[in-house]
Amino acid sequence: MGRLAVRQPALSKGENMSVLNEVFYDCIAHDGMVAVATASAEGIPHMANTWNKYLIVTDDEKILIPCFGFIQTEKNNRAQPHVEITVGSPEVQGKMGMGTGCLLVGTAAFYKEGPLFDQMKSKCDFANRVLVFTPESCKQTI
Repeated sequence: MGRLAVRQPALSKGENMSVLNEVFYDCIAHDGMVAVATASAEGIPHMANTWNKYLIVTDDEKILIPCFGFIQTEKNNRAQPHVEITVGSPEVQGKMGMGTGCLLVGTAAFYKEGPLFDQMKSKCDFANRVLVFTPESCKQTI
């Protein structure tokens, strides 16, 4: 059987609704892949990948992604901070059967020091930087 999904705390009256949904949390609680899409200043697309198990979601819903490599991704990010990310897992029930994923749209920044980097480095000792993604939307795709 798969691992239990991480659940978000209930919102207090007056708090904003969460951007990240239950399907997203179910996906990252299981084995699966993450794709990070950026574009250069000239509009040339680039993809980089990692694994769901490496992601950290902060209390304020920033998604931390460990980086060792991601050179073109970081270069593109300096020119254009808008990023799209997909997460998915074949182990999570989708709309039409097993397997689902989410498309997240937002902005990102890279850090090689500070508390978010330290948090990632303690989980993934190979990381020499952390991509900090701030989602603006999260939608189930399949």
